[in-house]
Amino acid sequence: MSKTRSIHRIIESVATSDGAGVKLRRSLGAGPFARLDPFLMLDEFFSDNPDDYIAGFPPHPHRGFETVTYMLDGRMEHRDHLGNTGDLGPGSVQWMTAGRGVIHSEMPKQTDGRMRGFQLWINLPAAEKMRPASYRDIPSSAVPELGFDGGHLRVIAGRVELDGQAAQGPVNGPDHSVSTDPLYVDLRLEPGASVSLPIKDGHNAFVYVYEGEASIGGRTLPHRSAGVLDEGSEVEVVAGPEGGRLLVLAGRPINEPVVQHGPFVMNTREEIEQAMWDYRDGRLTEPA
Repeated sequence: MSKTRSIHRIIESVATSDGAGVKLRRSLGAGPFARLDPFLMLDEFFSDNPDDYIAGFPPHPHRGFETVTYMLDGRMEHRDHLGNTGDLGPGSVQWMTAGRGVIHSEMPKQTDGRMRGFQLWINLPAAEKMRPASYRDIPSSAVPELGFDGGHLRVIAGRVELDGQAAQGPVNGPDHSVSTDPLYVDLRLEPGASVSLPIKDGHNAFVYVYEGEASIGGRTLPHRSAGVLDEGSEVEVVAGPEGGRLLVLAGRPINEPVVQHGPFVMNTREEIEQAMWDYRDGRLTEPA
């Protein structure tokens, strides 16, 4: 018998800034106890004022995890030391595995208008932290969509099946798999509508409401808050009177120590110190 998940705890987002001063809201990752293995951080950036985003994210390093940028509005350009470039427009995704090391930038390709999206950090197991860096640019047209009575969803990673209809995301599909087996769904519900989404047993999961209001198990999740879910094989989401838009994320826990210092996430303090030395001495992106 399937068990429906409920909200175990709520992590409210806090206002902060990153990069060269981009204003954003951070829920997961707002503190060392606000993580959910394998997820390290979730940032939402949303502004109509270019002063809040125009400085962007100039070149900076990463090691030991993956970054996923999902755009809703506006345009940003990705560049990295490997020569990759990516045009991030509405509905598109950037999936970057930092591995041993990457130096990249994400800069606005607009001087006015709305900039809106998310960046998610997903941890890598120790065996993969020093793998070669890689990058994938996923256009909006490659993200499958699924409509249902009362709503609509997009599947960035994982697989969703509803009433005999299935959608397989471009990540964790036949051409691009991730060891943490993530599910990443952008869900839109009309006022009062509901839907039950399958989530694999044993995977940690949370939802993040970024428009309107939604409830799970009778508990309302505040706007711009992450609701960490307990165990189960599905989650039932009910939209509020004005509808709701939210992210649904789940992944296989790694169950390893996490030591983070800024853009480096490793298993020990010694590995963090090595990453800092490697970056200082220009060795961060060298082949192993």
